[in-house]
Amino acid sequence: MKKYKNYIIAAGILFIGIILGNVFSGGGSEGVHKDGEHNLVQDPVTKLWTCSMHPQIRMEKPGKCPICGMTLIPLDASSNANEEKIAENEIVLTEEAIQLGNIQTTLVEKASATKEIRLLGRVQPDERKLFSQVSHIPGRIERLYVNFTGEKVVRGQKIVRIYSPELISAQKELFESINSRDIYPQLYTATRNKLKLWKLTDAQIDAIEESGKIQEQIDILSDYTGYVMKRDVELGDYIKEGSVLFDIANLSSVWVMFEAYEADIPWIQLGNVVDFTINAIPGKMFKGKVTYVDPFVSSNTRVAKVRVELQNPSNALLPEMYASGIINAKLTNVKDAIVIPKSAVLWTGKRSVVYVKVPHEKTISFVYREITLGQDMGNFYIVKDGLVGGETVASNGVFRIDASAQLLGQKSMMNPTGEKGNTGGMANMPGMDMGGDKKKSAGANKMTDEEMKNMKTSKETMDPMKMKNDVDHSKMDTRISVSKDFKSQLENVFNQYILLKDALTKDDANAAQKYAGELLNSMKKVEMKLLTDMEAHNHWMTISKEVNASALSISKTNDIYKQRDHFKHLSAHLSKAVKLFGVNQKVYEQFCPMADNNNGAFWMSLSEKINNPYLGKKMLTCGDTKTIIEN
Repeated sequence: MKKYKNYIIAAGILFIGIILGNVFSGGGSEGVHKDGEHNLVQDPVTKLWTCSMHPQIRMEKPGKCPICGMTLIPLDASSNANEEKIAENEIVLTEEAIQLGNIQTTLVEKASATKEIRLLGRVQPDERKLFSQVSHIPGRIERLYVNFTGEKVVRGQKIVRIYSPELISAQKELFESINSRDIYPQLYTATRNKLKLWKLTDAQIDAIEESGKIQEQIDILSDYTGYVMKRDVELGDYIKEGSVLFDIANLSSVWVMFEAYEADIPWIQLGNVVDFTINAIPGKMFKGKVTYVDPFVSSNTRVAKVRVELQNPSNALLPEMYASGIINAKLTNVKDAIVIPKSAVLWTGKRSVVYVKVPHEKTISFVYREITLGQDMGNFYIVKDGLVGGETVASNGVFRIDASAQLLGQKSMMNPTGEKGNTGGMANMPGMDMGGDKKKSAGANKMTDEEMKNMKTSKETMDPMKMKNDVDHSKMDTRISVSKDFKSQLENVFNQYILLKDALTKDDANAAQKYAGELLNSMKKVEMKLLTDMEAHNHWMTISKEVNASALSISKTNDIYKQRDHFKHLSAHLSKAVKLFGVNQKVYEQFCPMADNNNGAFWMSLSEKINNPYLGKKMLTCGDTKTIIEN
């Protein structure tokens, strides 16, 4: 009986143990599905790493970005919990990318079309007060009372004395008419009037009558008050009736003739107030109204004259003095204009592009949009079409957004159609990949050399004088420290540039085509991963794209005029790299004002001697050195 009792106790303990096990394990029934299968225990969420500049990168381990070489940062898994619906054409940026790229936005608003126009000009005489003092009597100059240019004369002042046989004959006629004045009074009046027509005054004629003697010489008096601008006679000259003795300018009022560029002419209206200063009279502000706008634009200078009239009672304003003026102009035919900052526009010559912020609650993203620009307002543009008030556009760091769009194969400034594989020349750089297909490895989307050769290059190469580059130009001349390897690779690119420049100076289009191809090959060997500094990385991203595009354009044509046009853009962008990073050589930045149809253009050289690549043998020595870039 005792034996059975022990079995009962053991069974009870086993039963109690089973119950306690179920309680502490959460219950056995919840661990089994209705179909008898057990739940699988899920592994912890794998931590992902991304690039602050290229958020499309997803890596399971920390390391370097396969695109730019930046250190990867942890991806916040919680940020994916409440993801918003993102359209296919949106460029999504992380908070880190926004901060590192210094991306800023501006609200699109309606405003009046106003512009501050700055003008340069000179003081000129009032053309309505320019006079020619002539002689009304033929004869010989016996004396000059006014001897030099700039001398002031007043009306009635003696200016020259002349000997005139005709005057002697006229005096004889006068004396004869005096004797018969009682019989023939009309004859006396006629002879006296003859002398008046020769501009002799009544006082001069009365003096001749009182003297009773013929005067062989007579003084000619000034008809005007002013300053002698030009003396046209010398002592002893024989003159005819109507010969010019002096050119005289009355400066009691003057014109200030300003020069307005053709883009500013539509803003300037008659009656606009001009506030201006005269360089020769510091500390004093002058004010006047526009009384005339030249209807013709100069074919050489591309400017039109704008006239302001000013009283000058003290003669303080002298001809040819320099003036600097400002007009706060307003377009009268435009109301409630849509305006955006110039820095928001990527301008390619034919297309104007902005990136519009998508109004998501949590996600920061932008979309590509082409717009139509109107008038230039100085720091702003009027937008004719493409934007509405209340939208938000990126106004700083726009190139960084566009670079991300190119890397993703979406619509961008260099790829307006958004065709896959057309990245505007960015993907051919060493270590660059699109990172768009998460199923592929980091290097799976690299563009091959063959694709690079067949890649379409946009003909809408940006003009560096007009493009709205978001790079901080105030820091462009500040040298950035980079590795020796990168500097050496950039030096190889620069050496090919010098060979290209020398070919253009010799008017050798075929050689230029060859060296442009060599420059492209050198660009392929420049490793962006060597740039670990964020500022250096951002600058090179922008510069390399333009250098590649310009060099490729030169390599595809043997038209030397087209080559020189692309060489202008190539020089503008490569010089930025030389200034920023150096090329282990002293470089001379030179400028020719007659290049590019008198718009002027820069180039770089290793010699201070001028060899002009834009004009070649026609004007080989045209230009001068503007900057010396130390190694």
